[in-house]
Parts: sequence; C-alpha cells; structure tokens
Amino acid sequence: MATAPTKRRRRSKAEQRAESLEQILDAAEYLFSKNGFYGVTLRDVAQRVGIHTTLMHYYFKDKRDLFEAVFERRAGGTSGRRMAALDAYEKEVGDRPTVEGALHAFLDTDLDLYREGGEPWMNYAAFCARLSNTPEGAALMDQYFDPVVLKLVSILKRALPDYEEEDIFWGYHFVTGALMNTLARTGRIDRLSGGVCHSDDFLAVKKRMARFMAAGILSLKEDAG
Repeated sequence: MATAPTKRRRRSKAEQRAESLEQILDAAEYLFSKNGFYGVTLRDVAQRVGIHTTLMHYYFKDKRDLFEAVFERRAGGTSGRRMAALDAYEKEVGDRPTVEGALHAFLDTDLDLYREGGEPWMNYAAFCARLSNTPEGAALMDQYFDPVVLKLVSILKRALPDYEEEDIFWGYHFVTGALMNTLARTGRIDRLSGGVCHSDDFLAVKKRMARFMAAGILSLKEDAG
C-alpha cells in the first residue's frame, strides 16, 4: 500500500524573513571579510544573495547598520565563551594563575570556536581581523570585547604581581596583534614557508601561540631592568 506523501509545512512570514536576514548577514560577512567596510556596497551584498537592492533597506537603514549587525551577530558568542573559559580557569587554579594558563584559556577557546564553526565562523574571524585596525571597528571592539580583555588582564596582574601594569598591557597588545594577524588568514605564512605552514591551520597556531606569547610577556620585566 502506497503511503501518502508527507505534506511540507509552509514557513511563516516571520521564518522567511529570518532566513532572508541570515542570508544577507552571511553574504555581508563574507564580503566585508575580503574587502573591508569601504570596499563593499549594499548592491554587492544584494547581488551575492540574489535579491533586489531595495530589499536591503527593509532590513537595514544603511551600510553601517548592516556592518554593525554583522559584527554583533557573533560577538556575544566569542566573548561569552572566552569569559566562561577564563572564569573556569580562575576557579581551577585559585590564587595561583600563570601567564601561559590564562593565555591558553583566552586564545585556545577562540581558535577552537573559529575552527570548529566552519566557514561562517572563519569568515567572521577574518572580518574581525580586518576591522580591528580601523576606527569604525575599534569602537565595536571596545563595546563588545573590553570586558573579556580586562578579565584576562586582571588574571595576568595576579600572575605577575611584581610586573609593571604598563608591561602587562603592552603584553596584551602584542598578543592581540598576533591573534588578529592569525585570524586574517592572508596566506603570507604559506608563501614565506614554502608550504611548511598554512594560515588556516589553527591547530598548529593553538599548539604554539600561548606558550610563545607567555615567554614574551615574562621577558618584559628583565628588559625593563
């Protein structure tokens, strides 16, 4: 006896709008990650999605509104995961934190999120790397990432009670610079190394970065003397 075909549920208008919004954000995220804020137009995004440009204004008043929405969509995910990792690290080590341990919690959590999240999260990583060195991006970084950065700094201060506060902040500055260069995945390390290293090999980065950066921060007291 033949079974009757299953009738597919028609999506509501709200579901259709939500799906369209995600498609727009995905397309914009990809384009911004490749071309930056000024290298992308609303028309570019609309063409990538396959919709008319006028529909873009139904969801976003202008390009900056879209740009900020792309950033905000995943910012809470990365910031929240790192904050939870740092909280768990503090609970685990009590009053005996180490620089390398704190950096592992901060860096490894982020690298794992981007690697395990697949292409969408890798695009977001490149997007953040590109905007981190721009005025429009710095303001968003301040708003969404300052709490988790200051949490890391507070742990580093407890791990290094004899270090100058200035050195600890410079240490973080160098850490985040290396992280953003990694997230950009420009392919430069691939070419320089003749293929020995690959810019999208976040596992290789995770294996080395916290240890390397911890050694650099620890050296600052000796250099200051």
